[in-house]
Amino acid sequence: MNFNRPILLSMSFLMFFIGASFTLNNPLDDTSKEVLLLKTMMDGFKNYHYNPLEINDKFSENLYDSYLDRIDSRKRFLVADDVKQLSKFKTSLDEAVNDSNYEFFDMSVILLEAGIKRAKDYYTTALESDFDFTEAGTFELDGEKRSFPSDYDAQKERWQKIIKYELLVRLNNKIEAQEKELAKEERDPEFKEMTQDEMLAKSREEVKKTFDKWFARMEKTKRQDRLEIYLNSIAGLYDPHTNYYAPIEKQNFDIQMSGRLEGIGARLQSDGEETKVTEIVTGGPAWKEGTLKANDLILKVAQGDEDPVDVSGMNINEVVSFIRGKKGTEVKLTVKDTEGETKVVTIVRDVVIMEEGYAKSLILNYKQEGVKNVGYIKLPRFYADFRDPKGRQCANDVAREIQKLKADGVESIILDLRDNGGGSLRDVVDMSGLFIEEGPIVQVKARNFKPKVLEDTDDRVLFDGHLIVMVNQFSASASEILAAAMQDYNRAVIVGSTSTFGKGTVQRFVDLDEMVWGKKEEKPLGEVKMTIQKFYRINGGSTQLKGVVPDIILPDSYQNIQLGEKEYDYAMEWTQIDPVEYSQKVRTVKNMDKLRSNSKKRVSLNKTFQEINQNAERLKAVRDDSDYSLNLEEFQSERKSEREDAKKYDSIMEDDIEGMEANNLKADIKDIEGDESKKARNDKWLEGVRKDVYIQEALMIMKDMTK
Repeated sequence: MNFNRPILLSMSFLMFFIGASFTLNNPLDDTSKEVLLLKTMMDGFKNYHYNPLEINDKFSENLYDSYLDRIDSRKRFLVADDVKQLSKFKTSLDEAVNDSNYEFFDMSVILLEAGIKRAKDYYTTALESDFDFTEAGTFELDGEKRSFPSDYDAQKERWQKIIKYELLVRLNNKIEAQEKELAKEERDPEFKEMTQDEMLAKSREEVKKTFDKWFARMEKTKRQDRLEIYLNSIAGLYDPHTNYYAPIEKQNFDIQMSGRLEGIGARLQSDGEETKVTEIVTGGPAWKEGTLKANDLILKVAQGDEDPVDVSGMNINEVVSFIRGKKGTEVKLTVKDTEGETKVVTIVRDVVIMEEGYAKSLILNYKQEGVKNVGYIKLPRFYADFRDPKGRQCANDVAREIQKLKADGVESIILDLRDNGGGSLRDVVDMSGLFIEEGPIVQVKARNFKPKVLEDTDDRVLFDGHLIVMVNQFSASASEILAAAMQDYNRAVIVGSTSTFGKGTVQRFVDLDEMVWGKKEEKPLGEVKMTIQKFYRINGGSTQLKGVVPDIILPDSYQNIQLGEKEYDYAMEWTQIDPVEYSQKVRTVKNMDKLRSNSKKRVSLNKTFQEINQNAERLKAVRDDSDYSLNLEEFQSERKSEREDAKKYDSIMEDDIEGMEANNLKADIKDIEGDESKKARNDKWLEGVRKDVYIQEALMIMKDMTK
């Protein structure tokens, strides 16, 4: 199959292609579904993955490490002797995969299930223990910093610490809540003061209920569920965006939470044994509520006033099934944010307001600095309706916004692609063409094929004024292509965090059933999302891994934490191909060194950016310090100190920036004022823009550009 044809979708980490058809060269004889499944999947990788791997000892060792991490990343179930038994396969899994041999997998299931059974017994015993919360001791929460317990006694001791920590967290929360209530002048009439022993007893009840349900779910785990983990351990060695999907999981993928008519408007993905929020959909219920953020870890889910369900260790299917629900119903998520703080977020499920995901614009003024009439376009994603030729396309919408801005006298524009995870590649090419004459925009290369150059073929230029493109570490895929093209053409100043996300690959779903002749009794086999192409800039460099490094880098709260493609294991490497010829005569950025120098001076004197830098240091320290005291007094002191440090930065970008104005376009006011809901969302947007220090600095850079 020729994968060198143009691809219409630029893949962000949760966006996808549908449809592919392959045929194996030879029919398969083995009637075992598991053997057929592995053999078919590996054949697909060998024939069609952009970067097929050598199935050798290195592959074997990586698979061994990856699989162990996936099944017991926190090292709670397996002991050193289990690992020793499994380790004899460490350099022979390549042969096992080639032969579709499941001996290692079978042994791992036996050992894991035995470990879970032991852990349940240890947990039950630990919960009955009379813990002393005044004695010294610590508990390491980061599984990567732990080793597997040396023997069963060490495993039992670990579970003692796990339960003690769980009790300690709940006990501390109850103490703090009671202190807060006692300090009130008017207390809740239903409030009843408890002794510490009573609070501890209640904490035991809660821990027991949570862990009983958790172990009950694990005991119901089917072989197929464990097989999917093993197959995804194999797939993940090729790159982080290559995954196996069982038939039911593929259905759930297609129903993504942000794409449903009703839900919370968030995208999730598995992160080891945890579930991570990867994106908050603009305009959705979670976005409106405002607390849930990208990179938050979901620990528990509760339906309304029901008891929360601990979702640690659940697969993404189960977690999503708990979070989905009808419009108007309430879901409570217990989450741990990037600062390590645990909180409960209450969200009322609703229809996701898709209009909030569309391009929209404002006119900005910064009277304090004499900056007037700067256009601002926010593009949350590169959307396109491929089912309806008359449906909305983001390139057309941005063109309309530019025309409206020009009608209001705008001569310079800030295009905001922060948090834009990608989307339609066709629209990236068309949108880039709004700012330059005809010319190449991006190169797309499939394995064993020459690069395909995607070009803007329209020599018309809709906007020839000064241009700034804003990005951050969550600007991915299509956003990176546009930023890279504008940077290579020297058409715009790229402003943002240290680099963009760094996803420069394209995936397509491959139906494994279509790769096999016959075998109806073994189907359905599921599908594989496979990387089949790579993006390259017109200067020849890839956006993969490195992303796009902005011309002007601004401080960011997450600048000291590794995020984006580079945080993934087995991410594909950065590579380079030949550049193509490109040039444009519309407008070029002048005096980049001076623009950069002026910005650096302003940032160093800006109090908000100083606080952002300090907060970045704090976040890094919080993330690195994962060893918690099991002494109640010390634990309370640590938590209090963490909260007090965090409070110092709660007010970052909470105040309006003096003299900075954000106004709707004349063409939009009537439509906004005529819809109460739309007006409320618009008011919130305007309020946020007026407080945004990054937009403030972009306006100052624009001022320097237009001198």
